[in-house]
Order: sequence, then C-alpha cells, then structure tokens
Amino acid sequence: MAKNISVTDAARNFAEYLNRVAYRGETFVLMRGRKPVAELSPVPTGVKVRDLPDFFDSLPRLTPEEAESFAADIERARVELAAIPVRDPWES
Repeated sequence: MAKNISVTDAARNFAEYLNRVAYRGETFVLMRGRKPVAELSPVPTGVKVRDLPDFFDSLPRLTPEEAESFAADIERARVELAAIPVRDPWES
C-alpha cells in the first residue's frame, strides 16, 4: 500500500525514500497540500506476458541430436538420483 508523504519531506529526505523504494519495494504518493502530484515506486522488472511469444522465439533451438542427448542426460540423472538413499536430516 502506498504511503502519502509531502513533496517537501520527499525533497529533504530523498535518499532515504529512494532506498526504501529500491530495497524494500515501498511506494510513496507525493502530496502537495492535500493533492497527490506524483508517485515514487519501484520499476517493474521481468518479462510481460504479452512479450513471452517473442521471448521464446528468441531462444536458441536444439537440433534433434542435441534434444536426444539432453533427454538421455536427464534420464541418466534420474536413475542416479533414484539410487541415492534418502537420509533423514534430523538424524545425528
């Protein structure tokens, strides 16, 4: 939830508010008098859902041989992991 702060307070303590936005993800609405005039909030990161098809199209493709080799590696890893006995982490 956004917190209301005065423009004057934001100007006097800008570094503090900027750190709170950057490191805590807080959002502030800057007020001039009783009127909201701006918002200080984190910049959204990541990929937008509408951009996913282009993102996936940009990824490199495996050749059929590479895909078979990758599948074989995964299967070998599954067999090896299944052979490892399960250990109780609470045992001394």
